[in-house]
Amino acid sequence: MSAVAAAEPVPRISIEGLRFGYEGNVDSRPVLESFDLRVAESEFLAIVGPSGCGKSTLLSIIAGLLRADSGVVLIDGAARPVPGPDRAMIFQDDAVFPWRTVAGNIAYGLQVRGESNEERRRIVDEALALVGLTEARDLYPRQLSGGMRKRVDVARAMAVQPHILLLDEPFAALDVMTKEQLQVDFLDIWATSRMTAVFVTHDLEEALFLSDRVVVMSRDPGRIIRDVVVPFARPRDRDLRTSPEFQALRAELAVQLRSVVGDLEAR
Repeated sequence: MSAVAAAEPVPRISIEGLRFGYEGNVDSRPVLESFDLRVAESEFLAIVGPSGCGKSTLLSIIAGLLRADSGVVLIDGAARPVPGPDRAMIFQDDAVFPWRTVAGNIAYGLQVRGESNEERRRIVDEALALVGLTEARDLYPRQLSGGMRKRVDVARAMAVQPHILLLDEPFAALDVMTKEQLQVDFLDIWATSRMTAVFVTHDLEEALFLSDRVVVMSRDPGRIIRDVVVPFARPRDRDLRTSPEFQALRAELAVQLRSVVGDLEAR
């Protein structure tokens, strides 16, 4: 008796044969070429690689801010060539509006979407509680620390309930203690939604601590050269970083990255 194989779930993000080059590039080499990637629903993917390998460019293509020269980019099995409410992006520099309060910043996307005042208030209150800023709802960005402004960025992105959250080194500009605390807090926030997350970082510890999977990119052109499933169970606490297993995997990826940089410098 033959069994019918269960259909594989459609990836949340599917990229095949992607090529992208910036117009006017003096050496005519593409930033990304023959690039393939799949990200499952609710997966947390981290991307690491040397500067210039196309990590941020890739996020912008997924977000619809840039259009690939060729290849296939599908979101939930369909083309999404322009920005949409199914994707939200958080950048390294905070993007809060200085003329809006904390609550006003978080409500911005909801206003654009046309939500009622009552619904906006409900969602904003939930988002404020989620990021621990309820008491700061009426403050302006100039009255906040860098870590608090980053929490506003996260809350504003989460408030519109995107299917995909794209993060481009969001914690890189913060001091070490604030960064580590926000990483722990962000995992708690992400766990409540389990939205698909694609997180670009130069920090291997950050990548391994946050993600389900880490991909390592090379450049000239940008391609994936290593794909590692992170073996650590969730929930995670900061003590994980000091475990021998965590540090061994970090060292292994560091060797891989050093070899990439060495190959590039030898050209």
